[in-house]
Amino acid sequence: MKNHKPLTAKPEMLTYTKYYEHDGLLRAYANRAWLAAILFGVIALGSFAFAVYARLQPPTVIRVDKNGNATVVGGARMRPARFPLEFSANTAKAVAPTDLEGKAMVRSFLNSYLIYTPDSVDQNFSDALNMMTRNLRAYTLDTLRAKDVVGKIEAKHMISEFRIRSIERVKAAPWTYVVFGVNEVHRVKKGTETTDRIVGKYTVRLVETARSDLNPSGLLIAGFNSQEMMGQRDTSLDQQGALDGSAGQ
Repeated sequence: MKNHKPLTAKPEMLTYTKYYEHDGLLRAYANRAWLAAILFGVIALGSFAFAVYARLQPPTVIRVDKNGNATVVGGARMRPARFPLEFSANTAKAVAPTDLEGKAMVRSFLNSYLIYTPDSVDQNFSDALNMMTRNLRAYTLDTLRAKDVVGKIEAKHMISEFRIRSIERVKAAPWTYVVFGVNEVHRVKKGTETTDRIVGKYTVRLVETARSDLNPSGLLIAGFNSQEMMGQRDTSLDQQGALDGSAGQ
């Protein structure tokens, strides 16, 4: 018997895609590619034009006057800023220190300079020197080195206590304060402790400077003078501190 092909089988040529269908598909792909290329080209040109425009613009300059009012300076034009610069360097400089800040500065300086132990004297003197002006700092540092103050404090195991009784501002002199306080110094020599109690008058003069994060008060110590009003030495067995129970400001 002869083999017969199934009646449902189609001729091989009928399974090929017609030529015009191939051509239409290629043309559709080409049109999409051209459209994408044109779109990306327009985006690139727009970006380039914007970059050139931004590069040619003059820099923005903000000017702040002494009252803290800000204005934007753009090229030859000058227009008000849309928002004020409330916290500017000029505004901080324009705010004058208050009397309360002056008293706090004096108190902090005297506590650093007159309260110390052999272990803390280096840090305390360093803090006090950093509160001074440059010329006073140099003079005080030279004096401390010449008299070997730190070495004597460590060798004699000196402990100094200080209590402020009052701080008054001198009206006749600007930023000058008079402080009355009691300074109690303990020394140990050959196993024997001696205590010097001194009631002193301290005159501290301040100067104004720019406020900063290191000096928020805008004040520096420009002059310091001490005057002994009354003093005594105690070597008794019961050495109660003269500062104990005293009320200070």
